Amino acid sequence: VLVKLLENADEDETVLKNVVGALCECLKFKHNRDVLRRVDGIPHLVNLLNYTFPPLLENVPMVLRECAEDESSMRIIEQLDGVRLIWSLLKNESPKVQANAAWSLVPCIRYATDSGEMVRCFVGGLELIVNLLKSSDVHVLACVCAAIAEIAKDIENLAVITDHGVVPMLVNLVNTQDVELREHLASAIAYCCAWGSNCKTFGRLGAITPLVAYMADSNAKVHRTTALALFHLSKNAFNCITMHESGVVPFLLKAIATTDWDLQEAAAGCLANIRKLALEAETCHLIRPQDESSSEEDD
Repeated sequence: VLVKLLENADEDETVLKNVVGALCECLKFKHNRDVLRRVDGIPHLVNLLNYTFPPLLENVPMVLRECAEDESSMRIIEQLDGVRLIWSLLKNESPKVQANAAWSLVPCIRYATDSGEMVRCFVGGLELIVNLLKSSDVHVLACVCAAIAEIAKDIENLAVITDHGVVPMLVNLVNTQDVELREHLASAIAYCCAWGSNCKTFGRLGAITPLVAYMADSNAKVHRTTALALFHLSKNAFNCITMHESGVVPFLLKAIATTDWDLQEAAAGCLANIRKLALEAETCHLIRPQDESSSEEDD
């Protein structure tokens, strides 16, 4: 019944907005996604991305986000070039439209057939999404960081967004007190460490100490992504020193005792890297005096 309302080209845009909002809630259940696909509702939803009514454009990406969680539905969205249309909404003047479009891109990128190649085909797309990190809207920033975390999983795309200055832009956001932004910012930092000297640059620009403070947050999701970020950052020796001096060890020990396996693994990995550096430093300290004495004997 709801899809039939979408088929009417003359339908009032306010009605369409509410129909799409209702569908978004319905599609949180998998069996409803199957029904939507069977009655050919996805093409109608993708077509709505061409409209200009802001309240409608706020809802359409969110319903397509639910569709993207289903593999068969995601293939239809790809065939209709729906991801490109969602990406184009990042240019919209409405912060709400921008945020919902970026949030919708997360599963679209994750479940695309070849997400890396697809994203690279969007001319100027990567520069566009990186520039949204200059937004003054915290919700937009959080959603963009979530999308960047997915984009950065492809090494070629990570190289491109690095060239567009994603690292210093992410560092500029680390002192936020917003829980949602902290969660997704930490995730973006974690996956952006994999290219070139990004890991070292994050430390040099001062991202470590604020991230360690995130571990004192009461939100479990923030702990999970922050521990992951700290693990990736700990692959650089100087970052390990900064973490240790910032008092990260008690937080990591506490994290290892949780029942969250992802958090446990990331925290343990970070601790292992810190301890490995400490052992190497102790070994060097013990060996150096012997080396000096032996060289004196040789003289």
